[in-house]
Amino acid sequence: MKRVLLTTLGCKVNQYESAAFRTSFTEAGHMVVRQGEEADIVVINTCAVTANAGAQSRNAVRQAVRNNPDARLMITGCYAEIAAEQLSQLEELAGRDFSIIGNSKKDILVPTAVEYDVEMQQMLLGAINEASEICRLPVRQFGDRTRAYLRIQDGCESFCTYCIVPYTRGPSRSLPIGEVISQAKTFAEEGYQELVLTGIHLGYYGRDLDEGMDITRLIDRLSLETPHVRYRISSLEPTEITDHLLDLMETRNNIMPHFHIPLQSGDDEILSRMNRKYTTAEFRAVVEKCLAKLPEAAIGIDILAGFPGETEQHFTNTRDFLASIGCTYLHVFPYSRRPGTVAASYNDDVPKSVKDRRVAELRKLGTQKKDIFHKRQVGRIVPVLVEGKRDSDGFLKGFSDNYVPVRFKGEDTLKKCIVQVQLTEIDGAQVKGEICRNHESGNNCHR
Repeated sequence: MKRVLLTTLGCKVNQYESAAFRTSFTEAGHMVVRQGEEADIVVINTCAVTANAGAQSRNAVRQAVRNNPDARLMITGCYAEIAAEQLSQLEELAGRDFSIIGNSKKDILVPTAVEYDVEMQQMLLGAINEASEICRLPVRQFGDRTRAYLRIQDGCESFCTYCIVPYTRGPSRSLPIGEVISQAKTFAEEGYQELVLTGIHLGYYGRDLDEGMDITRLIDRLSLETPHVRYRISSLEPTEITDHLLDLMETRNNIMPHFHIPLQSGDDEILSRMNRKYTTAEFRAVVEKCLAKLPEAAIGIDILAGFPGETEQHFTNTRDFLASIGCTYLHVFPYSRRPGTVAASYNDDVPKSVKDRRVAELRKLGTQKKDIFHKRQVGRIVPVLVEGKRDSDGFLKGFSDNYVPVRFKGEDTLKKCIVQVQLTEIDGAQVKGEICRNHESGNNCHR
């Protein structure tokens, strides 16, 4: 039996894939250990979405070498995909037993790690740009989380000018419908009551399959096949939110009224420069359509501040646009130059001090938006999935169907249950509530 340490950086897809590694190691008879414990094998699942993420990935490798001087290192993920040569030449790896596994080869990571071979090839990268099938990475347990991520798609073909991901993840590949449903049922058997549908470009699901499937038809099937599981959609482009999807979300109570829609800029000129495929007018129409069908839906928006060439007027247009639409929260990031992308060649960078100010302004607006949304929820009765741990004050906590963070008093027996909670007052960034014991549904817990 080998002791295995997993280190994961970056996105939900990476987290799902690391959970698959955990499952495979465990089923092969090995023990996954916690950070700080001695390990025979260390897996580092890296990220490259920003230059800072790449630096963090390199530091994770260095830390693994320091903390586990005799362990075999398995380095994978997006930074390993695009910077394998640089990683292999790190001083800390000289004379060490390590492998670098490409994103299209993640399904061989576990057998490669446990079958020791002095002569083994260190670089197992594959050709990500030629990948035609998604890696099969089944998961049994998703750690001690209340909800699990369900990866249904990999790859991206959008080639936004600021983004390295199409080069690290390759073309879009989808998990066949039967395997998606099988994975969902496995999670349900393990007691997970909410699954977050995850992919690199989720809305591309099914385009590469000969199954007549798209993301909406998939969600339709999943919600019927596992009616006691809640489904949450991690992210969809504005052009991928259809009337059919909204009708489905309105009629199925196990599809959560929650959208995460990347905007990136509220100025049409900057959107075009980013190679985004919509205008602000089209984005506004999508948000209005969502709220007309699902008035209490949460709508989160991604924004990049300080993209090359973004003038003060461009920024003002973005801030005013965001202030004028009915979104719930903002994820605001400063633009980070990523070598290998089109935007990295632009020579009209925004100074860091200006970028930081713009980020701060947009984050303040995001906080105001979230506060307004939370205040509007007070008085409503909402289903809350209770997490497995109490907060620091001893309250039960969880998220409502429309992604409101709720805390309330209750017994331990309610942990990991879905309960009806009446929201009573704003409590900082959360909302306090009370269990609605006599709610007309007659059920406080659905296991």
